[in-house]
Amino acid sequence: MQAEYRFRHKHILGLAQMTADDILHVINTARSFKEISARPIKKVPTLRGKTIINFFFEPSTRTRLSFEVAAKRMSADTFNISASTSSATKGETLIDTARNLQAMAPDVIIIRHSSSGAPQLLAKNVDAAIINAGDGTHEHPSQGLLDIMTILEHKGSLEGLKIAIVGDIAHSRVAGSDIIGFNRLGANVHLAGPATFMPADADQLGVTVCEDVRDAVRDADVVMALRIQKERQKDPLIPSLREYSTFYGINNKMLQLAKDDVVVMHPGPINRGVEMSPDVADGKRSVILEQVTNGVAVRMALLYLVMGGEKTDDEQGGR
Repeated sequence: MQAEYRFRHKHILGLAQMTADDILHVINTARSFKEISARPIKKVPTLRGKTIINFFFEPSTRTRLSFEVAAKRMSADTFNISASTSSATKGETLIDTARNLQAMAPDVIIIRHSSSGAPQLLAKNVDAAIINAGDGTHEHPSQGLLDIMTILEHKGSLEGLKIAIVGDIAHSRVAGSDIIGFNRLGANVHLAGPATFMPADADQLGVTVCEDVRDAVRDADVVMALRIQKERQKDPLIPSLREYSTFYGINNKMLQLAKDDVVVMHPGPINRGVEMSPDVADGKRSVILEQVTNGVAVRMALLYLVMGGEKTDDEQGGR
């Protein structure tokens, strides 16, 4: 007799920790929460009395607000801390800051940090559940989950889909999570971008690397464009934005190579006219705003699961 599935992760540190069943369970849970956002009164008491801290060391609009909206729609108490207002500006270490926060007994700490591995470090040093809202160039798991949810709503399954990811792969934590999640669910992932934007270990990621972006987009079911992560580049890695747009920008002419029902995605923020033309961003194949809507539902699901699921994930620093 097959054992009943149970979600066993205390922390959400990356999609690398999740099986295909875990991913689908999060998304099915998110679907059950999505209708709350369509109600006249967008509030349920699910997490009443729980304390959630948004601890963001990098600028963010969509992710921070999405987590805050998700928490408040579930009646949790939320508090926002940025690097500029934390004691980190006085030289306090990340662990000491987190331990001081832990002394105030939060239930969940959501962290975004410029250093890869920061959420994992916190998970080993505090009792609160840790949710990774983006760490360096490593992962952005909630974005990966909402991207999968959006594709499933349009395609029904990822099995056998050709998904093209175009842009700054090497510096994108979104790409890190998407590649793992898409592969877990059976998609065929094709990467395209300047050689300077490709990770050194791309051939070990279970993807197809295309030198010509047209090869990636041709017959694609999904095309995702990524922002150039200039804040994570020490030196300019491309001659100019104009040249990048000419050779790698997703426009309507480029989309003609994809399938007629192609889905166009972008994790935001969009640099219009660079990685994507305005007519594509606002076109009928674009699901960019649906990604934002699904982001709230996915983050509601993650908060619910780390609060109510089995918390025995020792490999992820659980206690």
